Order: sequence, then structure tokens, then C-alpha cells
Amino acid sequence: MMEPKSVAVVGASDNPKKIGHIILQNFIDMGYSGKLYPVNVNSTGHISGLKSYRKVSEIGNSVDFVVIAVPAEAVPSVLDDCGTARAKSVLVVSSGFSEIGNTTLQGQLARKAGKYGFALLGPNCLGVMNMRSRINTMFLPLYKLDTPKLGGVSFASQSGAIGSTVMDMVANEGFGIAKFISYGNAADLDEVDILDYLSKDEDTKVVIFYLEGVKRGREFLEAAKRVTKRKPVVVIKGGMTAAGAGAVHSHTASLSGSYEAYKAIFKQSGIIQAESLDDLLGFAKVFESEEPPKGSSVAVITNGGGAGVLAADAIYNNGLVIPQLSKSTAKALRKEMPPIVNIRLPLDIAGDADDRRFEAALNAIGSDPAVDMLMVISLFQTPGADSSVAAALINYKSESRKPLVVVSPGGSYTLEHRRMMESSDVPVYASPETAARALAALYRYSKTKGSARKNEWQ
Repeated sequence: MMEPKSVAVVGASDNPKKIGHIILQNFIDMGYSGKLYPVNVNSTGHISGLKSYRKVSEIGNSVDFVVIAVPAEAVPSVLDDCGTARAKSVLVVSSGFSEIGNTTLQGQLARKAGKYGFALLGPNCLGVMNMRSRINTMFLPLYKLDTPKLGGVSFASQSGAIGSTVMDMVANEGFGIAKFISYGNAADLDEVDILDYLSKDEDTKVVIFYLEGVKRGREFLEAAKRVTKRKPVVVIKGGMTAAGAGAVHSHTASLSGSYEAYKAIFKQSGIIQAESLDDLLGFAKVFESEEPPKGSSVAVITNGGGAGVLAADAIYNNGLVIPQLSKSTAKALRKEMPPIVNIRLPLDIAGDADDRRFEAALNAIGSDPAVDMLMVISLFQTPGADSSVAAALINYKSESRKPLVVVSPGGSYTLEHRRMMESSDVPVYASPETAARALAALYRYSKTKGSARKNEWQ
């Protein structure tokens, strides 16, 4: 399904308003290099310039992956045809199943997947995207959302709408995507299968998840424990309140369950929980670029005193600490900083700080054994902050082993420099609060990772 050598799109059409047309066109536009077969019961021979077929079984070759985009009531017969054709995997993007109470029809999908032995994703979902193999079943025109670059974050979402929105946001956050999986009602493949797959996927460094409910609770817990020993998993849970739980049932017919129970499962398994989409993206960004720290101390370097105060509050509010600099570090800083700079953390290097002052502060503080992580606040509105400061931060990030995040709030000039840094894998945030939450998540995962290493050694 994720690396198919051949794909059939059932419901393919020359009508640009049809979902089947958009899916077929996305495969073409993404540069998919495998065999592509348009299938439509009313086929006249060609669709989008490709030879078309009335049934999957008419293709004559076993197809690795079949994407079904036809009305719900027609899906069972298409699955029978897929079975006859010995298709290896099937995606049903169609809606109209258990999310509207039609559990009988959805039950047929699961039974047919078992009968014919193919894996089935969906129904009621967007499907999959693999940036490396250039597959994209999202029935959304590519001009309406930005395509992320290839990276180390894989995203699984029970909601197609959340999935497409987050993918669009990721493309503008500076980090890349390895795999995307939207699984909807989970008639066959579910969260446990997806976690197991992503745990073994070499392209995936970080797993992020939008989750509404879990069908196999114990298996999910065990799968999550296995995955978090190898790579971080960040989850945002939909249906935390009674109102949200009701919306979940009408959306994907999931059992949202007790929120407190989910929190306990996440904590027990080492999953990092995000409370918002902003944090989901913020955590993913730091996990992709930074290694877990050895401790919880954060040194703050800033060219604006007030921003440093906010950073200190955010650090402590998230369970982290600001360390005390060693005498040797303080001495080294005193030699490099002007008299107006008070040598203590948060270190305010003053509003006229240029790249050389940032470099001196980073080199001295970054080598202090009491410092585990660094938060650098670069306010590009100040006289000394320009592209040379961004370059200095990029250079330091490439050489340092300690986690580093940058905070740069502002408008168009700042955004230009944020993109410059993010394109070089420097995690940049719009506020000290979001940056501190990301560092806290990184530290929490370091304890999970450390516990796993200790158990392996024992």
C-alpha cells in the first residue's frame, strides 16, 4: 500500500469535479512511476490519457494497491472483484458507513478483507501519502494545499480533515513528512497496525497521531510501548469532553472512552500528549531535529529583556529549570560582553547584539556542563539582528550536540529569517511559551528513552 508497483483507481473519471479524477491526477502530478490503471464501470477505453478498464479483474495483472472512490453501496461488489483479481491491498475513501450508523455495510468490508486476504484501509478517509514513492490518494487538488518536503515525521490521522490541514501546515513549518496515513472508520487496519508499521519504517524518525478512539486498547498499549522505545510518538486526542465525544461518534463512529483512561495509557506507554494542533506541530519539529537531552536545564539567550522574562516563566511552568552558570563560563562571557550586559541567566545580550555577540554567548554557555538545552530568542526587529545572526544560529546548530530552539516572533522580515533557519533544520517558534512546551516534551521523552536503554542493558 505504501510502496506499490501498480495502482488501480476505481471511480476514475475525466470529470475534474469527481473524487476519482482528483486521486488519479494526484498520482500523475506527484510523479508516481509505477503502473497506473484507471477503472470505471462506464469506461470507454481511456481516462486522463491512460488506458482504462471496467473492472479491476479486467486488468489481467495482480494489482498491488486498489483505491476505491465509488458510492458506499457499490463498494462490496468492487471488493469482490478485487478478490477475484487477487489485489494485495485496498483503500476505501468512500463515506456512508458506520459514521452514519450503517454498521451492517461496514461489516461487509471487514469480512471481505478477511475472506480475500487483502489489507483494507478506511472507509471514510483520505488514505495515504508516501513522499519517497510519490503516492498520494488524498482527494484534494494539489493547488489547494502545499506539499511538505521529504522528512522524518510520519503522521497518522483518524480524521481526513485534520490530516489535510496538518499536512498543509507542516509544509510551512520547515520540517518534512515521510508518510501520511488517514484511516477513518478503521474497518480493518487500525491504530495498532499503523503503529506497528511506522515503528519498523526506516524513513520515520517521529510519529505524530490525531486519535479519536481505540478499538483494541490492550494491543494499542503494548504497541505504543514498543514504538516509544525506538522513536517518539506524539498524540493529540479528540473527544476529551462530553461535547467532543458526541462529535467523535458522528464523525468516525469511534468509542472515544474516558479521557482520564487515555491519559493514563499515554503516560504508561511513553506517548507524549499534545493539547493543541500548534503543540502537535511544535513537538514534531523539535523531535525531528534534536536528540533527547541529558537533563532538564535550559539556558536562555536573548536580545530583548522582556522576552527573556517570559521565557523564564514558561520554562518553570513546564517543569524545566534555568541553571546557574559556572564561574568559568561567567568569566568567559564577561570578556566578550559589553558592560551593560548582566552575566546571569536568562542572558540579555542587549538590543544592539550582532552575530558576533550571539556567537560568543552560544559558545560560552553551550559548553557549560550545567546546561542541557538552549533557547535563543532573536528579535529581528532590533538594530543588530539580521541575516548574519540567522547564519550564526544555523552554524551553531550544525556543530552543537545540545538541543537548541530559537524563538523569533514578528512579521514579514522575521518570517523571512525564520524560513532561512528552518530550511537548515533549526526549530524556530513564534513564542517562548511554545518553545518551552516543545523542550519539555523533548525532556519527557528522554526519560522514556533512558528507561528503555536501562532495561536493554539489564
